[in-house]
Amino acid sequence: MEHESNPESTNKADKQKDKKLRSKIKPFVPHGDHNARDLRSWAKRTGFVSIFSGEVGSSSSARGGGGGSVPPRVANDSEIGPEVNPNRNSSSNNNNNETEPILQERGEDHGTAGNVGGPVVMENNNNNNNNNNNNNKDEEEEVIDIKYPGGDEGDFGAQNPPEIKCGIRDNPGLVPLMYYGMQHYLSLAGSLVFVPLIIVPAMGGTDKDTATVISTIMLVSGLTTILHSYFGTRLPLVQGSSFVFLAPALVIINAHEYRNLSENKFRHIMRELQGAIIVSSIFQCIIGLSGLMSLLLRLINPVVVAPTIGAVGLAFFSYGFPLAGSCIEISVPQILLVLIFSLHLRGVSVFGNRVFQIYAVPLSIVIIWVYACFLTAGGAYNYKGCSADIPVSNMLTDSCIKHAYTMKHCRTDASNAWATADWIRIPYPLQWGIPIFHLRTSIIMAVVSFVASVDSVGTYYSASVHINGKPPTRGVVSRGIGLEGFCSVLAGLWGTGGGSTTLTENAHTVAITKVASRRAVEVGAVILIIFSFIGKVGAILASIPQALAASLLCFVWALVVALGLSALRYTHTASFRNIMIVGVSLFIGLSLPAYFQQYQPETAFILPGYFIPYSAAADGPIHSGNKQFDFIMNALLSMNMLVTLLMAIVLDNTVPGGQQERGVYRWSTSDDLSSDPSSLDDYKLPSKVSRVFRWAKCLDA
Repeated sequence: MEHESNPESTNKADKQKDKKLRSKIKPFVPHGDHNARDLRSWAKRTGFVSIFSGEVGSSSSARGGGGGSVPPRVANDSEIGPEVNPNRNSSSNNNNNETEPILQERGEDHGTAGNVGGPVVMENNNNNNNNNNNNNKDEEEEVIDIKYPGGDEGDFGAQNPPEIKCGIRDNPGLVPLMYYGMQHYLSLAGSLVFVPLIIVPAMGGTDKDTATVISTIMLVSGLTTILHSYFGTRLPLVQGSSFVFLAPALVIINAHEYRNLSENKFRHIMRELQGAIIVSSIFQCIIGLSGLMSLLLRLINPVVVAPTIGAVGLAFFSYGFPLAGSCIEISVPQILLVLIFSLHLRGVSVFGNRVFQIYAVPLSIVIIWVYACFLTAGGAYNYKGCSADIPVSNMLTDSCIKHAYTMKHCRTDASNAWATADWIRIPYPLQWGIPIFHLRTSIIMAVVSFVASVDSVGTYYSASVHINGKPPTRGVVSRGIGLEGFCSVLAGLWGTGGGSTTLTENAHTVAITKVASRRAVEVGAVILIIFSFIGKVGAILASIPQALAASLLCFVWALVVALGLSALRYTHTASFRNIMIVGVSLFIGLSLPAYFQQYQPETAFILPGYFIPYSAAADGPIHSGNKQFDFIMNALLSMNMLVTLLMAIVLDNTVPGGQQERGVYRWSTSDDLSSDPSSLDDYKLPSKVSRVFRWAKCLDA
């Protein structure tokens, strides 16, 4: 009688044969340049078959080879997890819809810092449970984990770590520290001192008031930077009056009750801003020091941070060139020159330093300012019978009234800040008077302080990557946010017109200067404090023509947008999910506020065109009968950055997507500390201070 073959014994024999065959196959070990041809050659030898797709989440067809051979399969996100561990054993289900890898040719760049050359394939032993067939549950199957270019940053983006001249704890000596500190602050000059050039004239302040506010900002920036370097995240980050607080300040300035004020208008509005900033700062302190920020970090990812910071810069497009256009002969050369320095000449090195890239802002503004002085001295802005010193309300002839705007914004001698400012003046708390507290303005600033916290979170992570260190723990991030709240209280008491937060451009400064020394930033902060006591320094900066300042701000705001969108390098940039969330968030964040900003077109006859977007709080479409509620809602929904943040948070946390695809921030944990106790030393508080905060476990490094 002929023996009939048993299907179960046949399958078992085939699987044992496959297991022996796979045990002889060596895993793919990539070379330094990750050539895609090497991976294809390995796949051909091992029988690995895959359909490559440029879009994450595409369905894969059956992977199979002839002869009943079962090739190794690609692990999906749920199996890989946020970190790839080649020694990990896990059990998972076979999903029909698996995430496909992207193979890139040698030298191809997908815009990520971690995977530059292509996918990295590693061997992993994985227990595989088959939903369709529950037999052979204990059988081990080899799994090939593939890192996505653009989706996994390796060791926090430090697979090819950037070169650093001076590390975070290095002390090269007093003279180099002074040089590096001044270099750091000069590269941030546009963000530090230009906010008062916008808000003080809008508040009805004089040139002397502008100089005083600039000196105050320099003092508070120096003090808060030193506090942050000792008690915050301890990263080399400069604190200052961020552009995040500029939009709500302009909203409050353009409220109905302040438009027609004539006597002490500047001081009254400044006291209103002080009260709102102090209340919002207390709210930010509570979020940080209570540990609540550690929970909120679960909602904050690169797909949220990127459009939010981008919207901060895009929100001022209606202010930039409309004001700079009042003096084309100054503003256009300024924009061209700063672009040439920062882009075309960024690789030019002088004595080993990329001078044009690092000092693009101060160099360009000095050159164009001298050029504007020649134009003024040469009579380019002289009009017969007209004087820039006479207020517009006192001018009698129509020709002088016509040219008054040009003379005010273009002439280098239009400001009297130098003549009126004191040589020595020390800014002091409550110098403008007792703060005024109103519920509506306090709520607006409190909500905006959360946007500033999101901005700071992205900067913390980027800065930690640039200094070759591990990302901080969630407790360190909470500690940094809490201290920023305390620093904003100081800004409110001194009266800077805005809160104090980590400047977005910090990470860019560390990247181009290659200096990450905490001591250098502290020495620079001390120098800034000394300069704040010299009133004429603030007067010089206050004398910059407004058209020149606006043209430079066009570049600074564009830089903020670029730095915001650069956070996407931590995500899978080819993912349709990610780019769609960013696109929708930015579009709605610009379009919805535009509806509120343009609801009352008659405001165009009252305010300058570049201030119309900030009048929506008083003239918006929401009319519930409660004026306080109407003011709050119209103001919040007219701010681009806030609407963008809300859209991004909702979409990123509701649309399905793996952690690797989303690029979820991987903050350091206690496990990292146990495996490498010295890895988080950069974030630890000084020993005497840490004893005081031993009770606050949520703030530990």
